[in-house]
Amino acid sequence: MPKSRRAKLVSLTKVSKKTKEQKGAFINEVQENADKWQYCWLFEVGNMRNSHLKTVRNLWKDSARIFFGRGAVMAKALGATPEEEHKPGLHKIAQQLKGQVGLFFTNSSPDEVTEWFADFHPPDFARSGNKASRTFIIPAGPIMQQHSDPPEPFPHNEEPQLRKLGLHTTMVRGVPTLEAPHTVCKEGKTLTPEQAQLLKLIGVKMISFKVGLRAYWTAETGVVTQIEVEQVVEEKEGGEDEDAAMSD
Repeated sequence: MPKSRRAKLVSLTKVSKKTKEQKGAFINEVQENADKWQYCWLFEVGNMRNSHLKTVRNLWKDSARIFFGRGAVMAKALGATPEEEHKPGLHKIAQQLKGQVGLFFTNSSPDEVTEWFADFHPPDFARSGNKASRTFIIPAGPIMQQHSDPPEPFPHNEEPQLRKLGLHTTMVRGVPTLEAPHTVCKEGKTLTPEQAQLLKLIGVKMISFKVGLRAYWTAETGVVTQIEVEQVVEEKEGGEDEDAAMSD
């Protein structure tokens, strides 16, 4: 007996795959930038947020070009072996294109680039799986939102959400209130979904968006210089990062 058409499952989340033409155009674009700029940097992103990466793009839009994500395609564009490399030395960058990494083409000096990125680490809200950067305790009394300056008490209609996230609240003159201090998280401990959501609701930022510069290629010499810097990608026990396979 044939299957009923009513039982057929239809996916509503189909995403069109990149065509060979699109990949070819992307490869050509990367290679054109390798021909245009004096330096090609390999960078790694910690606590990825598209909004912060877009900020970097905007601030450097007149003096750099950024490609992020699609590492295998970028590696193919640069050439992963001495025989395949687009320009001398680029295979050493291509071989490191793994994980949340990207390419940063510019004519700015290495000193200027490293100094700029060392100062760029905007704070952001943690996600489930991140580790708490400090211990945070909500004191007894009205629960305050820290999004505003000065902080303001939560409105009465937020109490059900606060209770859902583990707070034992009571209403005092229409304001959600704690009778005793509540420890939301402890420094170094992995955040649960509830803890991360509560921190965001209150307005406490626990992480920073960071760009780690790993190496740079110099067009004039073909030399790749490795950069020894702190690790910026935090190992997470859960949660997912935003998809940011994109170029400017």
